Amino acid sequence: MNPYLSRLQAYPFERLRQLFAGISPNTAYRPISLGIGEPRHATPQLIKDAYCQAIQGTGLAGYPATAGDPALRQAIGRWLERRYGLQVDVATQVLPINGSREALFAFAQTVVNGQRDAASSATPYVVCPNPFYQIYEGAALLSGALPYFVASDPARNFAADWDSVPADVWQRTQLLYVCSPGNPAGAVMPLSEWQKLFALSDQYGFVIASDECYSEIYFRDEAPLGGMEAATKLGRHDFRNLVSFTSLSKRSNVPGMRSGFCAGDAKLIQQFLLYRTYHGSAMSPVVQTASIAAWDDEAHVEENRALYRTKFAQVTPMLSSVLDVALPDAGFYLWAKVEGSDTDFARDLYAQYNVTVLPGSYLAREAQGYNPGAQRIRMALVAETAECVEAAQRIVQFVQNR
Repeated sequence: MNPYLSRLQAYPFERLRQLFAGISPNTAYRPISLGIGEPRHATPQLIKDAYCQAIQGTGLAGYPATAGDPALRQAIGRWLERRYGLQVDVATQVLPINGSREALFAFAQTVVNGQRDAASSATPYVVCPNPFYQIYEGAALLSGALPYFVASDPARNFAADWDSVPADVWQRTQLLYVCSPGNPAGAVMPLSEWQKLFALSDQYGFVIASDECYSEIYFRDEAPLGGMEAATKLGRHDFRNLVSFTSLSKRSNVPGMRSGFCAGDAKLIQQFLLYRTYHGSAMSPVVQTASIAAWDDEAHVEENRALYRTKFAQVTPMLSSVLDVALPDAGFYLWAKVEGSDTDFARDLYAQYNVTVLPGSYLAREAQGYNPGAQRIRMALVAETAECVEAAQRIVQFVQNR
């Protein structure tokens, strides 16, 4: 067996299952889960219609190309232009992917030289935010690298403190994962932060993988800045050493389609395409057809965003009356501070009120002497508003009665 597999930690939801083992939740309440970030708003009809029409046609009759249909890449290019004002070569700078999760993992296997870094024979680093999406850690370990978890600043909505990373770590860094809007705290990286990271990338030669799957759910007037958009604003029109990843799952409420794309540095995209050709990562033609319909329509995205804004406007004030929590910049999570142990909070809430939340310590690693997710919980407000409001009411009662 691959020896690197033994280095993987249990996924957060497996740890949650173990935490709840043997607990019988209060049957006076119906179960409500705020644990997993799985979009539960209705899938837009135009996407379902396109999917069904493709099945009725010849959508399943042939093997799809790994590079995707030109029509899909063109639709993605149109969206990048509308959303970010970008002009890209869709033949060389865009690649359809089966959701951002698998591509974020596979990208590390393409980029990282697990034998040595460019300057020495030392094991290379993959730098990650902390808290973080656990795929980054697994991708680093299975590529033969070591994950390095950057200290975060609670005063800046858990933004990564890049200045805390020592020079000897940057020298061994081959890949940097960033997530903006962030999971779980929902912070958006400003242009100044991108400028700092691009300068570090130029100095040390590492690649930046920008996870932007929450980019279309936001609560401010201004849409979140994207990595490629930031690069263009800073004169980096070739997107050197940058690849951005995004998905239809959250934007269009189609997590079951597993559809997204990555875009950026043409040289990196070319090598990633080579890897994916052998990996067998071609998107179904049926999914491609439905994806074209999704990328070409913004009305359903605006409606979806309005639903989240209405929901968060109701739930956040309720929870802020008993917890240290505030409206995020973007995303569909609330990242709240709790008194005492976050695992005890999650376990007791489940037992007494049949509401599931995710302990924050499961979404982070102990680094620089502490776990930044400790005494935090993540709540995914993905269900309909009434269900989320009911869950919030129970959480308020739980906190008041502790």
